[in-house]
Amino acid sequence: MSDAAVPTVSLEGIHKVFGEVHALRGVDLTIGKGEVCVAIGPSGSGKSTLLRCINQIEKISAGRVRINGELQGYDERNGRLHEISPRRIARQRRKTGMVFQRFNLFPHKTALENVTEGPTQVKRIPKAVALKRGRELLDRVGLVDLADRYPNQLSGGQQQRVAIARALAMDPEVMLFDEPTSALDPELVGEVLDVIKDLARSGMTMMLVTHEIGFAREVGDHLVLMDHGVIIEEGAPKEMLERPKNPRTQAFLSKVL
Repeated sequence: MSDAAVPTVSLEGIHKVFGEVHALRGVDLTIGKGEVCVAIGPSGSGKSTLLRCINQIEKISAGRVRINGELQGYDERNGRLHEISPRRIARQRRKTGMVFQRFNLFPHKTALENVTEGPTQVKRIPKAVALKRGRELLDRVGLVDLADRYPNQLSGGQQQRVAIARALAMDPEVMLFDEPTSALDPELVGEVLDVIKDLARSGMTMMLVTHEIGFAREVGDHLVLMDHGVIIEEGAPKEMLERPKNPRTQAFLSKVL
């Protein structure tokens, strides 16, 4: 298979069990290079857990996660999986930039320092190089003029845009967004969605969990609806939102559209 044909993200039979809760039940999904995959569905359906498994925040219970063809978290020898070292897992996790509902910025560091922390401390990039790149990324999300402000001096929308810049600073191969606007006041949602739209136009591969159905229709290339830990239906957003085939998809969309 040529590099162009290898999906950026490939999930095969992903299961995740928390005690007696079977959160993911055999999820198969591929996300091609430059594709924007949007996951919707009721609360508790496994959407956020799936993102956390891709990012290796959560260890899968069964299945295989691959990013650009590389198996994540394990080596496979003679059909058997063997866990890799925490150091190798940490290196693999750099391939995925994760943006959470809550911004999780370092409160004692400025916006610019938040963005440069990973490149300088983890990737050992020279500080001058990281600062230049950090300012470029803050400019990209419309915040270069606020580079020296601390998180408590920024609005929720501005903090989330800093969080996006921080994730981009690690040069990820895929960006994961876990309901990035759900903690924001309604008037601040648009500024964050505009940044994500810009990333989509630039060709960034992304998976986005959101309740913003209109945004899913506008920016998504691939829409999946999850319920009870499985993908119920997937397809092109416009087609699926206007002509859903599965009765459970129809029932969910009737409540949110």
